Amino acid sequence: MDVADGVLVAGYRIVRRLGSGGMGTVYLAQHPRLPRWDALKVLDDRHDSDSEFHARFLREAELAARLQHPNLVAVHDRGEDHGRLWIAMQYIDGGDLAGLIRRGPQVLTVERAVRILGDAAAGLDEIHRAGLLHRDVKPANILLTTDADGSDRVLVTDFGVAHPIEDGVKQSGGVATTLAYAAPEQFGDGPVDHRADVYALGCTLYQMLTGSVPFPRTGAGSVMYAHLHEPPPRPSAANPQVPKDFDAVIATAMAKNPADRFASCGALAAAARAALTPTPRRRATRLSVAALVIILVAAAALVGVLSRTTPSQARPVRTPVSGSVDGSQWGAFAYIAQAFPDLLPGFPYGSGYEELSGCLPQDTKYNNVPLDTSLPIGTLFCLGNRDPVIDLEIVCNADRTPIQPGVALADFPEGDEAWSRPSGSGHLFWGHTTFTDTGSDLDGHTTGVLEIFFDRADRNFCRIQVVGTPTTGADLRAAWWPGAPL
Repeated sequence: MDVADGVLVAGYRIVRRLGSGGMGTVYLAQHPRLPRWDALKVLDDRHDSDSEFHARFLREAELAARLQHPNLVAVHDRGEDHGRLWIAMQYIDGGDLAGLIRRGPQVLTVERAVRILGDAAAGLDEIHRAGLLHRDVKPANILLTTDADGSDRVLVTDFGVAHPIEDGVKQSGGVATTLAYAAPEQFGDGPVDHRADVYALGCTLYQMLTGSVPFPRTGAGSVMYAHLHEPPPRPSAANPQVPKDFDAVIATAMAKNPADRFASCGALAAAARAALTPTPRRRATRLSVAALVIILVAAAALVGVLSRTTPSQARPVRTPVSGSVDGSQWGAFAYIAQAFPDLLPGFPYGSGYEELSGCLPQDTKYNNVPLDTSLPIGTLFCLGNRDPVIDLEIVCNADRTPIQPGVALADFPEGDEAWSRPSGSGHLFWGHTTFTDTGSDLDGHTTGVLEIFFDRADRNFCRIQVVGTPTTGADLRAAWWPGAPL
């Protein structure tokens, strides 16, 4: 349960919710004695009776407090207040890498991505030198602010699933990480070491270069299968602006066998810098002088032609900033994306609100269809990061006929209400559903469900269904609905 604004926790005055952070919720809080804002993490109420979870939460502060590095968020204090465990951390007045990725390659250039990667790698290597693993490296856990000279300041945060390396970390009953960035060994019972963080950082680099997670899939089982069995994707295939040398960098960082990966995050960053400015020498190693002269002359002539018709000129890539949508990239489904520009990615393979990604166009029978398919009723089905959204589905009438609020689609309705915000109004239903015989990884699991309807003409032809990890609709409503950009 969230802590209300203005409530005191161990003397800290809660100002507002910043987001979820591993095992707890993070708030902006006023320090009780100093003229300073802190980020205060409070343990989730659902873990009150879990003594092992309490121990892990306290250990997070002890482990993180050992670390002093310009690319790591500092831990200031910790304690317990009326049964609620808390940690006070350095507050970073800025955004995170996930938000920067959503703004597209016009803002997050390849050069900038490599610089951010290098700083994040320096922080992670410091964690590893201290004998720790992060185990949840992802864009949302890489914070960004601006230094006095205008450059990015990069800080790695959230050690909620950190473990000492000497623990010989093994999995037991689940994966303590975000699936989109999880190394293959994290799905088994064997030991996990710092190279799992290298893998996750490689996934993060791929997302910086392309706007998409490496394996955008419709279910947790298919994501796990891809990490275990499918080859690492090539960023140059997803984004022609990425030099092809990055394909080998991603392939090494995301190698299935940890022994085949870079030995450290710093080594990955160094390889990315080399890929950004490749040396001509490795392309001419076996050429004779005469052959090289002939090739250079031919290349000079070819450059004149290519300079007049580059791939980017022939097929421009227009990437919108956050809060806008490039309709040309969404095809026949542009009217859906344009109705929810702050929720959905700006382009199909991008990342939207809370890492919403992998948005697939579908027909009314849940079959995937090409983006240029015109349908009377269109659907975009997107994957969440499971914190708390598993998936989100937007269904819209192409002729913009209003969709009237109806009975919630949850098997077990819990409640409903009329809602009103500065952005509009509508109706919200919530409940929960137990999945059976779906053939998906959700079989046997109970999930919270939200159904959202709209009154305004610019959205009333659509409805949204949200399925989340909380087992009740009420919990999903509390975790997601207040901050949803709708």
